[in-house]
Amino acid sequence: MPPDGPDSDWNSTEFIVPWWQDERYCIGKLTKQTRPIRIINTLTKHDNIIEVASEETINEILDRYLVINAHAASYTFKRLGKVLDMGKSLEANGVPDDTEEMKRLGLPTEDYVPAIHLYFNDDLTIA
Repeated sequence: MPPDGPDSDWNSTEFIVPWWQDERYCIGKLTKQTRPIRIINTLTKHDNIIEVASEETINEILDRYLVINAHAASYTFKRLGKVLDMGKSLEANGVPDDTEEMKRLGLPTEDYVPAIHLYFNDDLTIA
C-alpha cells in the first residue's frame, strides 16, 4: 500500500506485477472478434440472433441462451443436420465466420447469419 503523501523512503519497485496486469483481478478476456449467430428453436419456431465471441464454445453459448430459453439444456444443437460438439467453438464445429469474406465482396455482413437449430430431446428436465 503506498503512503498517503510523498515519502522518499517508500520503495515503489517492490511491486513485481502492476495491479492492472495481475491475473487475480482479471474478470474476462478480450475476444478477437464477435459474430452474430441465429438460434432457431425447431419446437416453437422462435429464432433469436445473439452476438457471440469467436472463441466461445457451444456450451458457453448455451449458458447465455438460457436467459432466452430456460430449458435450452434439454435441446440438441445442430448445424446443417450435424450434431455440434458442445465443448468446441463454432469454427471448430464447421461453422466458419464469413464476416471478412462478406466485407471483401462488398456485401452487407448482416445479410448472412449462420443458423444453429435446436431440437427438443424430451428428457423432462426441470430448471
